Amino acid sequence: MIKRLLPLLLLLAALTPTLAQQPELRFGASRKFKIVQLTDLHIKWQDHRSDSAFACIRNVVEAEKPDLIMLTGDIIYSSPATDNMRSVLQFVSSFKIPFALTFGNHDHEQGANNAELLQVVQGIPYCIVSTQRGISGEGNCALSVKSADGVRDAAALYCFDSQAYTQLKPQGVDGYDHIRLDQLQWYINTSKRYARRNDHKPLPSLAFFHIPLPEFAEAAASQNTTLYGIHNEKVCAPALNSGLFAAMMEQGDVMGIFVGHDHDNDFAVNWYSILLAYGRFSGGNTVYNHLSNGARVIELTEDKRTIHTWIRLRDGKVEQETVFPTDYTKK
Repeated sequence: MIKRLLPLLLLLAALTPTLAQQPELRFGASRKFKIVQLTDLHIKWQDHRSDSAFACIRNVVEAEKPDLIMLTGDIIYSSPATDNMRSVLQFVSSFKIPFALTFGNHDHEQGANNAELLQVVQGIPYCIVSTQRGISGEGNCALSVKSADGVRDAAALYCFDSQAYTQLKPQGVDGYDHIRLDQLQWYINTSKRYARRNDHKPLPSLAFFHIPLPEFAEAAASQNTTLYGIHNEKVCAPALNSGLFAAMMEQGDVMGIFVGHDHDNDFAVNWYSILLAYGRFSGGNTVYNHLSNGARVIELTEDKRTIHTWIRLRDGKVEQETVFPTDYTKK
């Protein structure tokens, strides 16, 4: 019996160091937690036009030294898909900082679907993205940020797959897809579970995905909001409203929603006490763009419902530094 168990015990011993190396998100001793949001890298395989995207990643990460790197979709823009994705994320991983991602509407178009890409992603060191099985999309997950003392959940980060193009064209719907009902229900259930463990109080949370909600367009068009940043193109949102924003209002946990997709927008706006914000285009000249590339930086403070955010450009300059909700409240 012992002889039969020995190979299994040796295998478990060999796996233990790997499992122990899974990064944990945690507020630092200063009670701060910093995220660098990279979006729309659109990396083309061995194409010199992507060099500035890699330089953007390196310069921003080295300047900010974040606790988490979050990529919000359209990471690759050419085949070979798996090799390209692996190359990009190995570069991100080289900074030895935990990273997560959401898929965009172009990642799956390069020769591998998102499920296949996710398998590649999860094999790279410092990757903390998982996927909720049984619901639409790949990479839907909730990431817990522990308190500075490590004993409790102090914040949650929701990653959603915002899909790609609508599946309802036969019914006359056109354009981009919407967050699906099963994703919405998963979020509500997860939010309630976090609240129960937090003395029945909503846990301060952020949400990340690629395609903006219709509320981004409504907020940008409203004359009753305070908007910071650049609004140089139409908000390319789905035609159908999934109800995700309303669900987040009802749950009371999500303080800010961060997206990409529209390369010439980087604005942030207060909409019914939730910050709606674009990341800054982080890619090179492989796609349309009229802004210097950079990244959005997001800093949380433990046990405070505030968001300190700014844009860090590839050349080191800082723009649009604000604190939500203070700077977004009209006097």
